[in-house]
Amino acid sequence: MSGNQHTERRVRPQAPGRLKHYMTVVLVLLLLWGSAVQTESTLSELIEGLPNVLDLIRQMFPPKWSYVRHITDAMLDTIRMALLGTTIGAIAALPVAVLSASNLTRTRWIYMPVRFLLNLVRTIPDLLMAAIFVAIFGLGPLPGIFALAVFSFGLIAKLTYEALETIDRGPLEAMTAVGANYLQLIAYSVIPQIQAHFASYVLYTFEINVRAAAILGLVGAGGIGLYYEVTLGYLEYNKTSVIILFTLAIVLIIDYLSSKLREKLL
Repeated sequence: MSGNQHTERRVRPQAPGRLKHYMTVVLVLLLLWGSAVQTESTLSELIEGLPNVLDLIRQMFPPKWSYVRHITDAMLDTIRMALLGTTIGAIAALPVAVLSASNLTRTRWIYMPVRFLLNLVRTIPDLLMAAIFVAIFGLGPLPGIFALAVFSFGLIAKLTYEALETIDRGPLEAMTAVGANYLQLIAYSVIPQIQAHFASYVLYTFEINVRAAAILGLVGAGGIGLYYEVTLGYLEYNKTSVIILFTLAIVLIIDYLSSKLREKLL
């Protein structure tokens, strides 16, 4: 018994020393200072700009609540865009995630290029993607839907293939032993293990897309963002505040419902 206690004491990890904490703080401060220097940002500029920020906030209140009836349809379009974009992206992401998982796709020259594609997709900002689709399809919600679909595809596929690489291989080996083919392995051994996580990732992406869809109208991709551009352009800040508060309310409701659904799934 004493030998086991001695071994436990010997392998117990040591707490990090104070020097490590001090060096971490110094490193963070150096990074902040270097970033401020490179971007030519100073604390004095921030302090000088605070009165302008307060003046803008004063102009935004009280909100012009009657403006809500003018933006309700645009907000519904924003939610529809987010819903369609998330759904399309999620459907496309699942097979790509399987190809990206090294424990399911053993061939390196397959899963590495697919992962590179996902990294490339996630590199492109959604606003830039929306601008590209606007140039292709013209103004309206369709470019926004495609932009959100591409964004959803990259995010959901990334999260899903990471979850796939942590699944239990027991069911796969059992089905392989009884002669199941690759599609049967995926359908009956892989999908049941990750379906709750996949649904959670889809709901999380939908939350993000509602926020993202709210500003895609700035590049002509439909939704509530068009009204942001109009009200800001005409300096109607009391209307802009209504849009912000309305969007906030919608996002909070969706976030609450999504959280409850994820709790039941997981």
